[in-house]
Amino acid sequence: MKKNIVLFVLFVLPIVAYLFFASGVNSFTKLPTITPKIADFGNWKSLKGEKVTLNNKITILGFSGSEILKNRGNFFNLNEKIYQRYNGFKDLQFVVVCPLGTEKDAKKIEESLGSFTDVSGWHFIFASPDEIKTFYDQLHLKGKLDANLGTPNVYIVDKERNLRGRKDKDEYKEGYNTFHPSELSNEMLDDFKIILYEYRAALKKNHNATKEL
Repeated sequence: MKKNIVLFVLFVLPIVAYLFFASGVNSFTKLPTITPKIADFGNWKSLKGEKVTLNNKITILGFSGSEILKNRGNFFNLNEKIYQRYNGFKDLQFVVVCPLGTEKDAKKIEESLGSFTDVSGWHFIFASPDEIKTFYDQLHLKGKLDANLGTPNVYIVDKERNLRGRKDKDEYKEGYNTFHPSELSNEMLDDFKIILYEYRAALKKNHNATKEL
């Protein structure tokens, strides 16, 4: 009996611990709110001339800047690491805010992604430089847009328009750098799973409450 206990402690327990931490320590916690109730988009239109809203959608939000083609690799990284994995989730959208005048470049990006991906969940929307600055400023982020009104970072916004991320004494993370695939595969994927877990848990709770009624 003692021999079995020793073998369990030496071999089985470390494996269980590894699997737990590898799956994401944050998997059963709530992802903090960085900025609550951010503003919705204005009457900004997508490439299809449609109005896009943050309401009732889990949104991965990005800012392309005017050099969208130069930074196209960032979109392919995001598409491969996150979008393709979850594009079947109907309440998820990827929204990229672009300066007016970059419509043709954005169209090229969308067409390139569309050659191997269902891009129905991608939305490139367009606004003036002043509108983009105003919208970004109200996010109250530490990071800033560059001179071209862009950033390699993307942000998670929940269905109630709360900008979510990591925020505690030891770690603060308001965005995820699309230039680094490893950051998307690790930090962002882990945090995104938390958001999905929250909503699945809420749906299950509401379903059970309905059954009880």
